[in-house]
Amino acid sequence: MRGRLTIMIAAVALGLAPATALATSQDVASTHTYILANFALQRATEARVKAVEADVASLNQRLGQECPNVGAGSPQDEEAQQVSHEVAGMLWSIAYGADAGPIHAFVQAVKPLRWSSRRITRLAQSYATSLQELAALALPNICADVRTWSAGGFRTAPPATISFDQYAESIEAHAIPVRLLAPYERPADRGVIARTRHLEYELEGSEISAGFNDWELLLDTLGLHE
Repeated sequence: MRGRLTIMIAAVALGLAPATALATSQDVASTHTYILANFALQRATEARVKAVEADVASLNQRLGQECPNVGAGSPQDEEAQQVSHEVAGMLWSIAYGADAGPIHAFVQAVKPLRWSSRRITRLAQSYATSLQELAALALPNICADVRTWSAGGFRTAPPATISFDQYAESIEAHAIPVRLLAPYERPADRGVIARTRHLEYELEGSEISAGFNDWELLLDTLGLHE
């Protein structure tokens, strides 16, 4: 009886013990490295906001010279939406391409990390791979694609447009949810996480407003609809 009671008490104690008591040294070390790498990436992204805007302005100027109003007369239908999505993807290409260096550093830091939780390890690997794919996203030839669309009477979106859209939209870059890492945080990590979340919040707001304006700017130059 005493043996069974001891086992029951141990089981209850294990169940009530904080999750950090179950964390391995590898869990804690991997979490610390990931948190620092993610913070460095967000800081680098913030530092490149003006550079990205300059790149968008340069692209818009080039499109204005190479194919201004190339989409004039195009309809507002499902095919047009696919072409406008391609323009949005161009902005992804520019933004993530500008961060290629910091993204490479993030990937180098995160790819070797492992947790006792397979789910967290999988999420970390997926996030790093997705960022890598976004950084390598090639800028499509929108002038050629819209000309092809126009030559076909704007009836069917060009195969290149459809292919680009499908690939770009298949890349889902999601950071590891903070709640999953909480059991493995060091006390000092919490301050870094708070600063990271603040940066992410500011960047998200900036990307929504500036990104929409940039998208409209390019569409207007190309003579396309939203």
